[in-house]
Amino acid sequence: MSRPVAVPPWLAHALRAQRGPVPWNAVTRGALSAGPLLAGAVLLGRTSLGVVAAIAAMLAGINDRPGSRRAAVHRIGGPALAGAGGLLVGTYAGDHVGAVALTCLLAGLGLSAGGMSAVGPIASGAGTQLLVASAVGAGMPLPDSGPARALAFLAGAGWLLGLRLLLPTPGSLAGDFRFDGERAAVAAVYDAVADLLDAVGGDDALVRRAALTAALDHAQDALAGPRLRRYASSSAERRLHAQYAAALPLAEAATALAWAGDAVAGRASEGPRMLAAAVRGSTPTGPLPAPHRSAPALRALDDALLHAADAFDRGRPSDLHTRRRTAGELLRVAHGAGGREYGLRVALCFGAAAAVAQALHHARWHGQHQHWYWLPATAVFLVKPDLGPLVSRVLCRAAGTVLGAVVFAGFAAVLPRPEGLIALVAVSGALIPVATRHFAAQTAVVTVLVLALVMVGGEPQAAVSRIGETLLACAIVLVVGHLPMPGQRGGAVRARLAAASAAAQAYLTQVLGESADRAERWTLRREAYRTLAEARAAIALAAAELPPLARHSAGADQAVATLERLVDTTTACAVHLDDSGRLSPRHARQLAELVEEFGQGRGPAGLSLPELPVAGLPAGTGWS
Repeated sequence: MSRPVAVPPWLAHALRAQRGPVPWNAVTRGALSAGPLLAGAVLLGRTSLGVVAAIAAMLAGINDRPGSRRAAVHRIGGPALAGAGGLLVGTYAGDHVGAVALTCLLAGLGLSAGGMSAVGPIASGAGTQLLVASAVGAGMPLPDSGPARALAFLAGAGWLLGLRLLLPTPGSLAGDFRFDGERAAVAAVYDAVADLLDAVGGDDALVRRAALTAALDHAQDALAGPRLRRYASSSAERRLHAQYAAALPLAEAATALAWAGDAVAGRASEGPRMLAAAVRGSTPTGPLPAPHRSAPALRALDDALLHAADAFDRGRPSDLHTRRRTAGELLRVAHGAGGREYGLRVALCFGAAAAVAQALHHARWHGQHQHWYWLPATAVFLVKPDLGPLVSRVLCRAAGTVLGAVVFAGFAAVLPRPEGLIALVAVSGALIPVATRHFAAQTAVVTVLVLALVMVGGEPQAAVSRIGETLLACAIVLVVGHLPMPGQRGGAVRARLAAASAAAQAYLTQVLGESADRAERWTLRREAYRTLAEARAAIALAAAELPPLARHSAGADQAVATLERLVDTTTACAVHLDDSGRLSPRHARQLAELVEEFGQGRGPAGLSLPELPVAGLPAGTGWS
């Protein structure tokens, strides 16, 4: 009997695609963004500015992910501002400095943008658009000035952001349509609590607890976006804040029940599901199930349900239990181990790609067509670790570019110009929200869109040269990605794991200190689980690299698993302390064992793990 062939992690990641329903609202926005902008510019005789605006709309469409309108302002607007700045700098540099100075400048931008990308997803998107736009500004031959290009870029991204803010979405008819994304995110939290309660005592409990963490993170981000006033300014928004805050003690009690591992009655999940339906439909909660108060965690669950029913009725504003990072903290992250390693790698890849492109350009390898910017712009997407492991990105980028170039070449041979190409841009914009589920599909759609834009802008068909430049960029990034670097490798994993251990330490210290400040406890618990999820994601990506790179993060998965069990145990301890005022022997013994296990240093080689507190643990529980 033949055994199934095990697919290596780096190849399995390249073959994996996200699943889910088609986001028709995002598809509609994509169809109304780049294509109509380009058509309007052509009609007005400003085709070059229309190309820039369409590029900005395309990049904004890549960042147009599910979520609230408020979160979309950050997710789309922040990178767009960085892109406009990069376009301005690139335009002036391309016009006034030589090839060597331009290459050094682009490499310096790569160093800064790479370090900035370690801060978080929005900062990573901003760094990407900064570098791509600087390459386009320096290399795309357009007749417009730098400020005009930057304004056109902002107008393109602003157009799609305006569509995101103004167009209704499915499900927005219930309640205030402005907060449909927030409402769906909060309802998903209650559904995740119910799913965890149903899984208590089963094999899926850990998976459901991770899904609850993801739902809480998403809801927190959806509600904590930018606003004109510091506090919620409408009754609908205040009610959503109260409903989100009411879910936190429910999540805490459900986590404690999952930690105990004793299956609960099926009706335990009925209350959270009723609350989820009430949030989703903006309706009253109705009568909740009768209490079942046989254990501390069940009593906490019933108390949380009663508190939630009261919060739903009153809708008083509540804290979102987030902790804003200061500018100093953000700079420390950007200049930390992860930021330094990523920044140096981006600078080398972006600078090397720009240098090779400049050499080929001045050697007339492109003939009379000045489109050398494609090479460094491609390197930017390839070097981004949040898009997947290195080899997976390279394989997907190469396959997607070849497919997109072949498809475009076929369309370009039969479509009328410019009408047919503008229609192709509109169709490609509509496909981007679906194509983002796989990097190769996204690359293929973006390749078709950009080639159509370039041809509308006046350049001849360049599909073959785009394939050659992409393959060259893949080779550059593969070589640089495996070069030895100063210091220790795996900086991103080490930084995430260190942040998670520090957050777990702060949470454990607060609980063992028996502080009565529940708001602080919930804030620390949210931060502990969020940093653990981020560490998990970084470790999963690092583990899917080729063995020479994956070995640098070996052992990190055991360390983060121990931290997850420690934070779960701390949550169970907090619930038990609320009920009885003291730790049970089981809680104390589990805490001591986990603290000792983590202290043995089960992490990547060279990571200094902080000592976790044991003050407050009873004597004789196994801790010495």
